[in-house]
Amino acid sequence: MRLQQPVWPRFLPTDTVLACATLGPIGRTLKAPGTWGSVAGLLYFTVIFYPLGWIAAVLLGALGAYVAVAICGEAEFRLGRRDPGEVILDEFVAMPLCFLGWPALIGPVPPWAVFLTGFALFRLFDIAKPFGIRRLQDLPAGWGVVADDIAAALVSCGVMHLAQWLWRHYGG
Repeated sequence: MRLQQPVWPRFLPTDTVLACATLGPIGRTLKAPGTWGSVAGLLYFTVIFYPLGWIAAVLLGALGAYVAVAICGEAEFRLGRRDPGEVILDEFVAMPLCFLGWPALIGPVPPWAVFLTGFALFRLFDIAKPFGIRRLQDLPAGWGVVADDIAAALVSCGVMHLAQWLWRHYGG
């Protein structure tokens, strides 16, 4: 099965595609746009994902990833560049996935520390791209733009859950 770029964004105006892909002016005007896209994704988590259960968070995350694949891939095409830095919708939709299973991450650790840790781990894994994450960028079109961020978020989530499990069983 070959991954294909979704067709529907081709019918959107260029201004709309680029505004969505760059989160308006955030990706185009601020230094370190990926970091600011991640900050926006953290806000997205706190407003939308925070009260959701596990299944709803996974479904909403999957929908967000699909939309990001479509929009980011179309933005790549219209800008004529592979994974342009100003395109930050991928960080935005991936960031909430760092906190899947949120209730299990808090407890002896205050929520602000979990936010900070998830943010830092996500940025680390998104930039360094260890554990084969870098290879995901080779997927075609928007799939390559988004898949590495989703993987970085899921690895961050796994590391935090592992740390919490170790703390509860051996440190607390």
